[in-house]
Amino acid sequence: MASNKPALHHGLSTIEYFTFGFGTMIGVGWLVLMDDWLSRGGPAGGMLGFLIGGLLLFPIAHTYGRLVTTIQDAGAEIAYTEGVFPPFISFAAGWTMILSYAIVCPWEAVATGNLLARVFPSLNSAQLYTIGGSPIYAPRLAVGLALTILIAAVNYRGIRLSGIFQDVMTFGLLAIFAAFTLLGFTRGSAANMQPLFAAANGPFLSIFLVLQIVPYFMTGFESVAKGSEEAKAGFDTTRFTTAIYAALIAGFTFYVLIIGVVTYVYPWREIVSGHVRTEVAFERTFGSHAIAQWILFAAFLSLLKIFNGNFVASTRMLFAIGRRSLVHPSLGRVHAAFGTPTVAIGLMSVLTIAAAMFGDAILVPITEVGSLAVGVGWLSACLAYLARRKRDPHARESALMAWAGAAVSVAIILMKIVPGVPGSFTRNEWISFAGWSVLGVAFWVMRRTN
Repeated sequence: MASNKPALHHGLSTIEYFTFGFGTMIGVGWLVLMDDWLSRGGPAGGMLGFLIGGLLLFPIAHTYGRLVTTIQDAGAEIAYTEGVFPPFISFAAGWTMILSYAIVCPWEAVATGNLLARVFPSLNSAQLYTIGGSPIYAPRLAVGLALTILIAAVNYRGIRLSGIFQDVMTFGLLAIFAAFTLLGFTRGSAANMQPLFAAANGPFLSIFLVLQIVPYFMTGFESVAKGSEEAKAGFDTTRFTTAIYAALIAGFTFYVLIIGVVTYVYPWREIVSGHVRTEVAFERTFGSHAIAQWILFAAFLSLLKIFNGNFVASTRMLFAIGRRSLVHPSLGRVHAAFGTPTVAIGLMSVLTIAAAMFGDAILVPITEVGSLAVGVGWLSACLAYLARRKRDPHARESALMAWAGAAVSVAIILMKIVPGVPGSFTRNEWISFAGWSVLGVAFWVMRRTN
């Protein structure tokens, strides 16, 4: 890296890297999409799908660990591919990866209003307009916009404040999760988990249908690399790998446990047929509204941390491409006092607010693109590692893990683009991806060359 690059401030420890990795990964799918997961695989299919999917991501995590140990750069995939691939390929890899983080921000802004409306039904009032059959309510929209401003303000004031925010939200979620999980396993029954697989799908297809959604819900462990420039002075770079592994293991363990405990406390077929949410299943089993409120509070903390984590990751990548003048170099500006990428934060805030105005109806097809986007980003990192290793005559470590990571990434991409594969892209997803790609080409064309 050039010595005259704009300097981000330092302040992150191994704990913050773990909470960013884990926190960027775990949202509220475990609360609102449990019926969909179970309809795909049943209890065993769901748990095995996330377990196998998580284990398959280890070669990718290992490759990121090797790369970030030697290259600390906010651009991550951009930095790894530059010098070994043409500049446009480097930009395309980074721009595609930005999508996997950026789309989460407006989604969480919308989801926050939806979640709070379950506790405060009065938020479902003052309808402004309707998009795709989904009404947009003024109070819920205001909650999402206020949260966006809060996250932007926290990030504007410095990475240390953002890290503390992430720590509190992440460990708050884990504490409440541990409590209601232990309670659940003391009250439920294994009979509620029968049959173990979705009867119509059979064991193999049950696992495959869940395995297919794992990349989207496990995206985030690699976000550790996006904050690598902002480590504390004297930070041991081998701890990046430790944080990545810890986040990945904690992530798939969380999903396996939540599917297990929910189906243990409440008959899973009734969850699917009645579209019963996680907190409702606990409320009905325990006969307590309080436990449902605590689970909703845990989900709220999860929303805040995943919003913050993805906001940090996306703004650092926008900053990185701006610093390289792959887009307009103003994106590479850093605040003199706070050491934060102010223009990138401003742009991400505007994009989040603009997308949130459309509500969840328009965001659903865009969100589906996230699995393809992250597959492309992971593949670029693995291929970059292989290309760099080939150029290094002193390289000793085996390239097997990177090859395995590349194979897993290709499989993820093929699952989304091959017609006829369950869950592959429809017309809406292709339009969404094409739109993001066109925007990226426009940025590339308008870049200023130093």
